[in-house]
Amino acid sequence: MTDKALQAEASAFFDAFVAAFRSFDGNTVAQRYAAPCLALDAQGAPRLLLTQADTACYFQTVLDGYLAQGCRSCRYCELETHHIGRQSATCTVTWELLDQQGEVLTRWRESYHLMRTDKEWRIFASVDHAP
Repeated sequence: MTDKALQAEASAFFDAFVAAFRSFDGNTVAQRYAAPCLALDAQGAPRLLLTQADTACYFQTVLDGYLAQGCRSCRYCELETHHIGRQSATCTVTWELLDQQGEVLTRWRESYHLMRTDKEWRIFASVDHAP
């Protein structure tokens, strides 16, 4: 796969992630992830999500918190992609959570390690960048 092809696939992946996020449904967001999955937050605390149900529960809690803070959507920018062999890649994006008027509530940078399944990319690890 060329760098340009990976960039296009990663853009499509994160566009679908944004659409899933807009549902504010943990199950819908969890479909973007492999099980198990490892997430490292900005404070360096790891969270191992062993099953799809664990991932869905985790994201429902996160999404409920975002909704309570006034978040109504999100967007990504500054996408960087890197091949790691034929079946995996690292993608880094800047996320922005948006309120009803489209104003930025918060922003952070996050890296994702993706694996290719038979049909699509799935996240198997993520790292929030420390501020």
